[in-house]
Amino acid sequence: MADRHDVVIVGGGLAGISAALRFADCGRSVTVLEGRPRLGGAAFSFRRGELDVDNGQHVFLRCCEAYRWLLRRIGATERTYLQPRLDIPVLDPSGRQGRLGRAPGVPAPAHLGAALSRYALLSPLDRLRAVRGALALRMLSPDDLSLDARTLGDYLRRHGQNDATIDALWGVVATATLNLHPDDASLALAAKVFRTGLLDEATAADVGYATVPLGRLHHDAAARALRAAGVDVRLGQKVRGVEPGLVRLADGTALSADAVVLAVPHRDAFALLPELAHTAAAPARELGATPIVNVHVVYDRTVTDLAFAAAVRSPVQWVFDRTHSSGLDRVHPGGQYLAVTVSAADDIVDVPAKELTDRYVAELARLLPAAAGAEVRDAFVTRERRATFRQAAGHATMRPPADAGPDGVWLAGSWTATGWPDTMESAVRSGVRAAESAMRTCPPESLRFVA
Repeated sequence: MADRHDVVIVGGGLAGISAALRFADCGRSVTVLEGRPRLGGAAFSFRRGELDVDNGQHVFLRCCEAYRWLLRRIGATERTYLQPRLDIPVLDPSGRQGRLGRAPGVPAPAHLGAALSRYALLSPLDRLRAVRGALALRMLSPDDLSLDARTLGDYLRRHGQNDATIDALWGVVATATLNLHPDDASLALAAKVFRTGLLDEATAADVGYATVPLGRLHHDAAARALRAAGVDVRLGQKVRGVEPGLVRLADGTALSADAVVLAVPHRDAFALLPELAHTAAAPARELGATPIVNVHVVYDRTVTDLAFAAAVRSPVQWVFDRTHSSGLDRVHPGGQYLAVTVSAADDIVDVPAKELTDRYVAELARLLPAAAGAEVRDAFVTRERRATFRQAAGHATMRPPADAGPDGVWLAGSWTATGWPDTMESAVRSGVRAAESAMRTCPPESLRFVA
């Protein structure tokens, strides 16, 4: 006979954590099953020698209300940094440097005008084109799913943008957030990125990131908060299959539940619950995936004073200083640890690690002259082969709502219909929405992101 439970959540990533906390805050008894020995899902850290290494760089913006709620709920806000004002250095191998930022006290969308007018990586004429592009993007509605039939690149070109503005400006943001080049990315999701993240509110795009290893946020702090809320967290508990009201474990036992939340990637959801293929969620089987590759380089000395930077006309897309969060400054004072993130990495995901590290160490030396004379103490690669669902044109409308599954089963995960790209923000929103949908009778959360 199966053990009886109130709520069982399959998956201990950000979606599962958020759903569990929302259920618990409404007085429900919750059990979380996670097959790995840690919480955090796709945003985690691990040990490499003396260092704590994040599997990849994960950032959030001031507009990410749901993820910031989660940080507050687990008591981890103090372990992150949020810029007081948007400021992104942009590097070019020629030695020129641009900056993307906002003017203080200026309302949107004029807050970006000064940055665009001085953006040194575009010609004066292309800067004017960029202003035209920003005004065109502001005309889009993030709620208009008909935009999903088109690509961002097509829309930009129809509104006066050329390869220079797309590669050196719009692609800097779009490729990182949508994990696809603008010529492939869904215009519907791009509208959400640019309207909500950059153009609607002046403060929205201020950048935040963890100042400690991700594991201290998404595992340590989250586990403490779940325990304090009375949630039963079972790590290393692999699930073999799910049916309405029943979760079958790999060890042969089963758990029955009034509500089951499948908070796993879409590929896993269909494997665990084949019945999904006969529900409104069926189109999500075709969402696909896009990889992200990260190249980690540890130097014997400091090679840049930038906390992070984007790069254009370079294989490097973004580079982040992880010296403090990794613990390098404590074990090897004076050294520096940089992490390069490459999104839309289909072309390099299978390239041997040595070839990748050689390529990106050389490229960092072009972007950061001080790196050319530094000794590389360590260099390695991490790959997320299925980092996000493929956010291409035609894919946004495949995302199912939380209640698209069979009766008694709700769906959560950044791949579900949150209206946001596949990000930490989307994952948290999905978990809260799944819990709200399943409970119905619980008073809604007062935060705007639930609406």
